[in-house]
Amino acid sequence: MVNTTIKTTKSQEVFAAAQNLMPGGVSSPVRAFKSVGGQPIVFERVKGAYIWDVDGNKYIDYVGTWGPAICGHAHPEVIAALHEALEKGTSFGAPSVLENVLAEMVIDAVPSIEMVRFVNSGTEACMGVLRLMRAFTNRDKIIKFEGCYHGHADTFLVKAGSGVATLGLPDSPGVPKAATSTTLTAPFNDLEAVKALFEENRDEIAGVILEPVVGNAGFIAPDAGFLEGLRELTHEYGALLVFDEVMTGFRIAYGGAQEKFGVTPDLTTLGKVIGGGLPVGAYGGRRDIMSMVAPAGPVYQAGTLSGNPLAMTAGIKTLELLQKPGTYESLEQITKKLADGLQQIAKETGHAACGGQISAMFGLFFTSGPVHNYEDAKKSDTAKFGRFHRGMLEHGVYLAPSQFEAGFTSFAHTEEDIEQTLAVARDVMSSL
Repeated sequence: MVNTTIKTTKSQEVFAAAQNLMPGGVSSPVRAFKSVGGQPIVFERVKGAYIWDVDGNKYIDYVGTWGPAICGHAHPEVIAALHEALEKGTSFGAPSVLENVLAEMVIDAVPSIEMVRFVNSGTEACMGVLRLMRAFTNRDKIIKFEGCYHGHADTFLVKAGSGVATLGLPDSPGVPKAATSTTLTAPFNDLEAVKALFEENRDEIAGVILEPVVGNAGFIAPDAGFLEGLRELTHEYGALLVFDEVMTGFRIAYGGAQEKFGVTPDLTTLGKVIGGGLPVGAYGGRRDIMSMVAPAGPVYQAGTLSGNPLAMTAGIKTLELLQKPGTYESLEQITKKLADGLQQIAKETGHAACGGQISAMFGLFFTSGPVHNYEDAKKSDTAKFGRFHRGMLEHGVYLAPSQFEAGFTSFAHTEEDIEQTLAVARDVMSSL
């Protein structure tokens, strides 16, 4: 059973000290709870579908270290494999057979990938694929979608809106206009906007990059025909199509969104699940494109810890576990029960809400919806979500601390966990 109330005295003390040591007291901004209010809890340990804070409180976890923990935290088979790998060393900085094994697994699973390069984060993967798509096409401009996140490289930190295409306005101080002047944006699920950008920038656009299922503006699924339309447009205009599957890869299907929707991009970025909870990233795609990456070709990219043996080991074992029969069917069933239940409870308690799920990924917006893109998502009642988040947290349920982040389940979550979560949600929504 989860807690009915929590006390977080130690968390508050640790976080107060952290603010004198690290900017905002955190190593990544969303962890600071700025968008939901209150102070973050400080973790001490994780196991299965649960987390414990430094005060000893237990929570059902729907963040899953932002996606990697699809098997549940600290899965015993992953931990055992890591113990064995640790005895052999933590870093080689040289080729290892483990890279071959994980590369073969990724290539076998993901329809678009014929060759793969391992890196250390999703941001790195997107940086690498950006350089590669420009080099292969000999074009500079790219199209990204409002609300899609592709790491914190300068080129991707662009404000949404029509002004971006002409002004190249950066979304963060320290990013020069020149770095974003070649980044064009369109609303997600809007094929006409994409076509207009291609027409206005003929023979200048290297490619289109997107989260095929948006997870960084809340959970937003592609409309019917949207991904297929992008595939047709990129073919028509001689550009590349890139799926950023750092979040969706091996989560919404074993072969990612491209398997789920039957649309094969030219290039793909991966991360999270393929590292089994350790820092990892990867990009891959057609052999003719990937052959341009150094040392096979002239496009330079390198990394001291790339192909780290511990990350490769955790990734291999995680993918092995995901191949067990019935895994994704189970994930779909339990996540649908959660997502449908949250929407039904919102309706019964008088709140405008919408959401959805695919396999082990879900979302809930406090707006009547439907939500097709980031502009729709921004109509959500973020203050209400903040109160909802705090109420759930105080009763032992840990959700992503932002209205604009997807949630994640794992095959460690049980029917009892879902029922307990929905019971808490009913109590909290009734009092909002």
